[in-house]
Amino acid sequence: MARINVDEIGGFIRDQRDQAQMSLRQLAAAAGVSNPYLSQVERGLRRPSAEILNRIAQGLRISAETLYVQAGILDDREGDEAVTTAIATDATITERQRTTLLQIYAAFQAENRAAETTKEQS
Repeated sequence: MARINVDEIGGFIRDQRDQAQMSLRQLAAAAGVSNPYLSQVERGLRRPSAEILNRIAQGLRISAETLYVQAGILDDREGDEAVTTAIATDATITERQRTTLLQIYAAFQAENRAAETTKEQS
């Protein structure tokens, strides 16, 4: 699994919270985490798990994939955001399964893009 860039993800979460005009307490309550923990995440002192990022994304009402990309867990992907968001927020599968499904989806997309490029060149 990729190493989370704690400074970048913390700043991104703080920016998103500011844009949503939410206090730290409001987001912590919405995400189901403690105020001190969220504060430490925002300041780059704690490394949140993918599950915590998912809960923070739900609290911010943004896709979990957006946070996963910002954290460096996933590469930025093309494709149907509804599909990637559904996979990233499915609580019935594990984080490892989510990441694997997203990687498979990205591989299929890359394969299809390559096939289209080959077809166009023919």
